[in-house]
Amino acid sequence: MTAPSPASSAQASRPDPAPHARPGGFPVVGVVGGGQLARMMQPAATALGLRLRVLAEGPDVAAAQVVTPAPVGAADDLEALVAFASECDAVTFDHEHVPGPGLRAMAEVTSVQPGADALVHAQDKVVMRERLTALGVPCPAWARVADRAAVEAFAADAGWPVVLKTPRGGYDGKGVLVLDGPDDASGWATADGWFTAWADRGGLLAEEHVPFTRELAALVARSPSGQAAAWPVVETVQRDGVCHEVTAPAPDLDPDLAAELTDVALRIAGGLGVTGVLAVEVFEVEREGRRSFVVNELAMRPHNSGHWSIDGAVTSQFENHLRAVLDLPLGSTAARAPWTVMVNVLGPRQIEARHEDLYRSYLHVMAHDPGVKVHLYGKEQRPGRKLGHVTVYGDDLDTVRARARHAAAFIAGEIDE
Repeated sequence: MTAPSPASSAQASRPDPAPHARPGGFPVVGVVGGGQLARMMQPAATALGLRLRVLAEGPDVAAAQVVTPAPVGAADDLEALVAFASECDAVTFDHEHVPGPGLRAMAEVTSVQPGADALVHAQDKVVMRERLTALGVPCPAWARVADRAAVEAFAADAGWPVVLKTPRGGYDGKGVLVLDGPDDASGWATADGWFTAWADRGGLLAEEHVPFTRELAALVARSPSGQAAAWPVVETVQRDGVCHEVTAPAPDLDPDLAAELTDVALRIAGGLGVTGVLAVEVFEVEREGRRSFVVNELAMRPHNSGHWSIDGAVTSQFENHLRAVLDLPLGSTAARAPWTVMVNVLGPRQIEARHEDLYRSYLHVMAHDPGVKVHLYGKEQRPGRKLGHVTVYGDDLDTVRARARHAAAFIAGEIDE
């Protein structure tokens, strides 16, 4: 769904465009971070006539293989960030790890989307919980905790187990610890180390352990002028803390609950002043005989739960992210088929199972099912690493899901036929 775009008064308040060549008047968009998200912005930028630049962590990272120029610079290098931003009409991100001072320094020379005041809610989980609670968004019970006694006091109300999180830096299951109870010796050993490491930074985040029925994600895009668009709510399945499979739309999801979740995602985007794509990851729960949800995480960038949209939606998350960053009208988020399934290709757990020549795996997949769309990220194979994804769409969910799973499993070396 796409809301009408109001007149863009936000354009007038932005810094002047960077003083560089803009062939045909088309702007240059910079992306801080050279991972697969930046890599997948390149086709969308090309289709829009934009020029993409990437500030990469190294010369051979995923995006640097397909985007030029891609100068090398660290996300916490203030000088590199400002020099990069000065060559761009707008800057956005492949990840949320640019410190606040760097974000504000770039904003002095060009448009930075999303800005520091919004991005902090995706960088700091305690800040996120405080703001979402103030907005009336359903969240798990939570508290900031600085030591073991504070965790046990929280558990006295919320119950065991308790989920302990580092406020910053965690993703794909990292920085998350489940404490089973006061006698969980191995868990407490890790927790005590975390408390020491975070003692000068306000402590950790404790949350109730939510007994959810499944995980869902709502993906929306928002422009500076307030236009917003939402893709169908999807179901996500994790493997070892990493997103493995996404089904769009989420099967058997009550339409009223889907509408409520979409409304909450749009409300969060507006309330936090988000520009670009916002992913709202939630737990679906059943309480008092009805299904509802609580918000688990936020991501302010294109997100794994939206990769299906490259092939399965009229406008992908990457295209709408770039449109939003430049305050262009947003594109239709309608699905191309009743069902789309995206399965991540994860590095095999056993190194002997991997394809020595990953490219050769295309031969089987393309011959077996020409309708499968394969996206690989140019990464070396490591156990559990996201190497790419496959997407299939069609009319029958069971068939679509089986095709996508087969293709991903073959490329990952999990099956050999």
